Amino acid sequence: MFDLRDMARERVLVAAHRGTWMGNIPCNTIMAFNTALAEGADIIELDISRSQNGTLYVFHPGREKEYMHSEKLIADMKDDEIRSLRLFNTDGAETQYPVPLFDDILEALKGRCVINIDKFPRYPQEIVNAVRRHGMVDQALVKTKQDSRCYDMMEDLAPDFAYMTFAMESDRDSEQLVHRSLNYLGTEAIFANESSELASISYQEKMHSLGLLTWVNSIVYDYKAVLSAGHTDDLFALGRADDGWGYLASLGFNIIQTDWVSHCLQYLKEHDWR
Repeated sequence: MFDLRDMARERVLVAAHRGTWMGNIPCNTIMAFNTALAEGADIIELDISRSQNGTLYVFHPGREKEYMHSEKLIADMKDDEIRSLRLFNTDGAETQYPVPLFDDILEALKGRCVINIDKFPRYPQEIVNAVRRHGMVDQALVKTKQDSRCYDMMEDLAPDFAYMTFAMESDRDSEQLVHRSLNYLGTEAIFANESSELASISYQEKMHSLGLLTWVNSIVYDYKAVLSAGHTDDLFALGRADDGWGYLASLGFNIIQTDWVSHCLQYLKEHDWR
């Protein structure tokens, strides 16, 4: 049984953004996920795409050109075409690895970790069906924007799934969501400036007093898209981890999503956040 509230009670948790991928190992593959788990990740974050046949694949939609050298989106392909393609590595060379099926990844991760299934609002029914089919509700974590239609959908479709919302600069709804028929865990906080409500200790204290968790991103997928007021993984490489992971942990965030799992974990352990 994976209970994020219990897991986060005495340590900052680490989520692996698309696994740990480098060299010949592409992101969003079982090899990337195995590596992240071997490094000590608590949570695997993965992305979902869907083919014209309705089949779910673990792939970040819109990244087909970079990772498959395809001008077509998975959403515009049939299964036979997708399965004939191979992923490309960080040097842009073709690998031997196909785009993985969501069903295969679920089975490979069964009993091993919490799985943050990104892009959930695109295919909620199909994702819920797959998770239930594999008997993995206790491992699944899904998120939506803060919107009443999403809350109604979650109550109807997956009230037992661990559920968080994206809070963009402010959190409008968490205090009300704890009273709905949801397994509501808290927010993924996205903020551009340190002056944001979400970057305050008082916000953390309020959330924790409600029994809720907070998730923050130290990843950089595009430096122009600021997710955590500049307190990113990059600072570790510049010798300033205190200003990155240290700043986020000291605010009180329960979960840090990173591309540098082993280094982030080591830093947190050295500073008694693990």
